[in-house]
Parts: sequence; C-alpha cells; structure tokens
Amino acid sequence: MEPRHRKILQQNRAHLVKTLDPSGVFDGLLSRGIFSQDMIDEIKSCGARRTQARQLVKDLETRGRQAFPAFLECLHETGQSSLAEHLESGNPLPVPAPLPVQPTVIPLPVTNPENPDRADAPHKLVPLKPPSLSVDLLPSPCKYDKQGRLTASHNRFPGAVHGVDGPSVPVQIITNYLNGQNCSSLQGKPKVFFIQACGGDQRDIGFEVSPDEVQPLAGGIDDQPDAIPTSSSSDSLSLSDEIDARATLPTPSDILVSYSTFPGYVSWRDTLTGSWYVETLDRVLEENAATDDLVTMLMMVNNEVSQISAKGLYKQMPGSFNFLRKHLYFQAPAT
Repeated sequence: MEPRHRKILQQNRAHLVKTLDPSGVFDGLLSRGIFSQDMIDEIKSCGARRTQARQLVKDLETRGRQAFPAFLECLHETGQSSLAEHLESGNPLPVPAPLPVQPTVIPLPVTNPENPDRADAPHKLVPLKPPSLSVDLLPSPCKYDKQGRLTASHNRFPGAVHGVDGPSVPVQIITNYLNGQNCSSLQGKPKVFFIQACGGDQRDIGFEVSPDEVQPLAGGIDDQPDAIPTSSSSDSLSLSDEIDARATLPTPSDILVSYSTFPGYVSWRDTLTGSWYVETLDRVLEENAATDDLVTMLMMVNNEVSQISAKGLYKQMPGSFNFLRKHLYFQAPAT
C-alpha cells in the first residue's frame, strides 16, 4: 500500500472501527484478490463487529497498492459511500469529544512498599501508558488536562485499599481529593483511578459455559490472591450532601474508577509477571489506545481477565464505576 493511503487509514482508524460494517466488504475484497478466504475467516473469528473492523483495517494496511482503491470501491458498493468519500478526501474523520488541549496524562502509581520488588511495583507500572501519551511522575497533577492514578495494595473490604499504617482507606476518600470541589483546575477533566486490590476474601470458582463462549487461559504457576496479610477493620465513611447553587456540574462528574475484581472477591497476581489485571490493562492500552476509547478498552480487559484461571480453578472479574460524561480517547498527535 502506498504510504499516503496507509496514513489515511491510520488517521481515520478510530472512526473506521466505530462505523465500518466489515461484513459488507468481505466479498468485494475477496473477489478483487485483496484478501484470501483464510484471511477473511480469521477476521470473522475475531467476534464483535468493532474487533473485526479493527483487524480488517490493520490487515488492509499490509496489502498491495490496489488495496486502498479496492476498499473504497467496496464501500461504495455496499452503501457506505459517506465513509468512502471521507477517506477519498484524505482528511481525518471526526473523533467523538476531542480534548481541548494536547493530551497529557500523569500516571501516579501508588503501591504498598512492603514488597517494592514485586512484579507490579510503581517503577514497573510506567509502561502502563499508551505510547501516544507523555508521562511525568509529578506530585501536582492539577495543571494537566486529565489525571490517571493506579493504586496497588492489599485489602479485605469492598471499595477500599489497605494503607501501610494499618487502616483501610475507602476509595471514595481517594477520589474525593480530585473531584470538582477539591481540585478546581481538574473540573470538567477526566480523572481515572485503577485499583489493584482484593475486594474481599471470597474465591470465585466460576460456572460452566459452552467451550465456544470462552477461550480459557491458564494463570501462572504461583498465582496468589492480593489479600490483606493481617486482619484489619475499615472505618465507615459518612459524608453529607450539600446543595451548591453555583455548581454547573455534579461534584463527582468526570471520574472513572476501575477495580481489578468484583466486590467481595480476591484479586489474583502471578509472582513473576504481576497482577492479572495490571498486566492485561498494560497490554490492552498499548495495543488499542490509538483507536478505542477507555471504556471500550476496559471491556476488553474484563473479557481477557475473565478467561484466566488460577490453579486451574479460581476466576476473577474486573469492573468499573463510570461517571465520565464523554468518551475518553488517548489519541496520538497528528504527524
């Protein structure tokens, strides 16, 4: 493929993934000799439409000089002319809710220093960032256009993390430091928290499903739950709601909290590669940040982690509380 055509596909990948109907262009690409039947079958095996569209665009970039014009012809033939016309213009397609300034995020990993050499210690979490984002480990994030924090610790109670001084700290207290009232310079900007910690003592053994529905993945040889090492109690959080007539947005707006496991259950980690959740999150962001929004990528993390088993038996299900008002994209700067 010609470099200019490849660049057009790359610049418009996010919109193609969102809107392209890949099933409509398979026959046309096959008849024109752009894709083989094996390539099409492999794309179809990816599952969801978005995943098929993403793989189709990636594969298309590796084909010959005729791949791009043939793709445009297929789009016109299958009623996707508006998409073809945008690509023919050579201009990037619109991306939902672009951020007003150059995207910059500060990952602020926080971990219990009891085991500083464990596989998911902070100095090993810096690769968590997508390659399109600049990273600075600074103490004050409020001058930036979004903030990301990863907290890795032990715990036994849902919605809290265990501190080095003994008590468990409710996640709500952590997020409140950066809400609209307490951090005015981050008002209206996305604030994302990734929590790697157990949510309880229960160990999930899952339930049986058809082999076609999942692709089982074995955990490491020495998987361990991220359970709190000593007994502890959690103080209840009591907050009163106050009406502020001057506020234009809800105080907790633009916050997303992603948990490594479902409330009440343990969170597993491999002693060699680190936690299932952090390792999967790292890879998914790196591979998909240029095309997908954060919520979509977290769904990918949920799906992949759900297919891993500890000791061939125990399961884990990540999840999140989403209070974002817009899609959050990590877009690479245009070149």
